Amino acid sequence: MATRIKINKEYLQEINERIQDLYLSDQIPWIVGYSGGKDSTATLQLVWNAVKSLPEEKRNHKAIHVISTDTLVEQPIVAAWVNNSLKQMKKSAIENGLPITPHRLTPDVSDSFWVNLIGKGYPAPRPSFRWCTSRLKIDPSNKFTTDIVKDFGETILVLGTRKAESTRRAGTMNKYEKHRIREWLSPNGSLQNSWVFSPIEDWTSDDVWLYLMQHSNPWGISNKDLMAMYREATSDNECPLVVDTSTPSCGNSRFGCWVCTLVSSDKSMEAMIQNDDEKAWMEPLLKFRNEEIGKLDENGRIDDHDKRDFRRKGGAITLKKSGTDVTPGPYIKKHREHLLRRLLEVQQEVRRLMPPEMEGLELISIEELKHIQRIWVKDKAEFDDTLPRIYEEVTGEQWTFSEKYSSFGKEEWNILEEITQGNHVAMDLHSSLLLMEEQHTTLRGRKAVLNEIEKHIKRCFYEDAQDALAYKLSQVGLRENDDPDDLASYLETEPEDDY
Repeated sequence: MATRIKINKEYLQEINERIQDLYLSDQIPWIVGYSGGKDSTATLQLVWNAVKSLPEEKRNHKAIHVISTDTLVEQPIVAAWVNNSLKQMKKSAIENGLPITPHRLTPDVSDSFWVNLIGKGYPAPRPSFRWCTSRLKIDPSNKFTTDIVKDFGETILVLGTRKAESTRRAGTMNKYEKHRIREWLSPNGSLQNSWVFSPIEDWTSDDVWLYLMQHSNPWGISNKDLMAMYREATSDNECPLVVDTSTPSCGNSRFGCWVCTLVSSDKSMEAMIQNDDEKAWMEPLLKFRNEEIGKLDENGRIDDHDKRDFRRKGGAITLKKSGTDVTPGPYIKKHREHLLRRLLEVQQEVRRLMPPEMEGLELISIEELKHIQRIWVKDKAEFDDTLPRIYEEVTGEQWTFSEKYSSFGKEEWNILEEITQGNHVAMDLHSSLLLMEEQHTTLRGRKAVLNEIEKHIKRCFYEDAQDALAYKLSQVGLRENDDPDDLASYLETEPEDDY
């Protein structure tokens, strides 16, 4: 258990001076991580007050960047809170002459959740295939940090990490603390030439709340409203005044992406809806998450294998560890189209139900839709180009952004479906070869054309999953009389839920 810090005037003065000393000790720019949660709010508040209390001629000693990464699938209430806070922050920093600049970071459109899930067909994230975290959160902040390092040589990350968050977090922080070459600055384990300063590293969750409730926010948001948001996200709608170690804290609520399937259920959103009738407009989001992308089977695993191709992304076949089935790959065309339709329907429903202050909310952007359209037609050779039709049917609005990726269309697609009798592997082969032939002028020489043809034939070599399984088993030399216990020595297996 973390040692309780006494948040009194003397302690806060000590940490204020520590921050000021570090700030004035060099010209290395600071990057403060801000999520809008209690820990990052307390950290930024400490930094803000420390710099503001410096003599005016020292306040602009160096730049302080505040970065907040919006995954574009954040819980809407929290996303609105953070965006409003960043606006207030920018305004207040200018008014007070502070060198603090807020930045809202977002993933590249090609890395967005919907482009990967619906466009490329990545299966919903799960512990064995956690493709979302790096693309949506880590990469945007790392890119910003790397750009600062390129310009200034190094940077200092000011983070609201606390050892009391978990045993694992404490172990990581203690590990890097041993390698400090300057007081209070730990090396960054993932980015070179960057250092980590954690002003509240020894605070408990209760310490954070005590500080926030006793000291008003300097850039104009309400810390009491922040606590109310946490309170609504707890199942019992309680954030008690902490008087001793036996009193439960309000700090265990977790906010994140509303589409997150790395947890079995979104307890914070469920609690918000349960505790406040005015949040009921978010119920369609919860239903979409639970029924469309996070539905679990009897073993607590995401139940989507029947919606995925038996081949991996490039056509490769891999076996499950049991050797009795193939590991599924990306979502098939029909399911991707279904997900898009349902997402647009939910967006329409939420926009009808949401309060005025949420105006402008979009679950998927036009840029993401355009990117998905390009992937479906150009990369996956689905030249029936169904995205515009789905968009128009659901929204009642005309799709005016179409680019002509192929001269083929719905009529040619229908002919192929009739010829192949609905076999999606045969459809894949024929549509890919047709699109390749149409675009052959971009291929350099006969060899490139032949290589492209060979690639498509290999990718569509199997009739169905059973044919692929039989071939793979024969390929590794498995026979009916082989000892099943020796299977692992024959097979090169990958995680069952990998892509």
